[in-house]
Amino acid sequence: MSLFDKHDPFQVYLGSVIERAGREAQRDGSATIEAQHMLLAIAGRDGTEPQAILAAAGLDHGGIGAALDREFEQSLAVAGVSARAADLPEPVARQSAADSLGASGKLVFERMMSTYAKRELRPEHLLLAILRAEVGTVPRALAAAGVDRTELINQVRAALGESE
Repeated sequence: MSLFDKHDPFQVYLGSVIERAGREAQRDGSATIEAQHMLLAIAGRDGTEPQAILAAAGLDHGGIGAALDREFEQSLAVAGVSARAADLPEPVARQSAADSLGASGKLVFERMMSTYAKRELRPEHLLLAILRAEVGTVPRALAAAGVDRTELINQVRAALGESE
């Protein structure tokens, strides 16, 4: 049974992103779906406007994965740990896909639902809610990739027909 209305295009999109994000979290060894897993899932949804916006910024699925790896290494470095010197093991994939939202995942939905009416939602709104985080893994990963988060947000808003 799906929690999403199969007649609402946004809910169909959202359901597919959450399902894919759960698999991304599973591969990452995470028990919960976080914002970075949703971003990876969006980047993997070929043929969608959010995926095209990310790709135009050089953020395809592989590019986001690389940026997340750099963010992880930089975070360890701040703590005085060299990822290369530590010879860290790869994450161990979980047995099943994550099916609940973690803190950053919940904040994505809070940002989206507190800004827009449910009937207005389009796929770009989900991407915008992820990008609007000012702290956390996603903004650090975007910075590590040399991506101007503000410019990316403005591109999503333009796709939605919103002014800056």
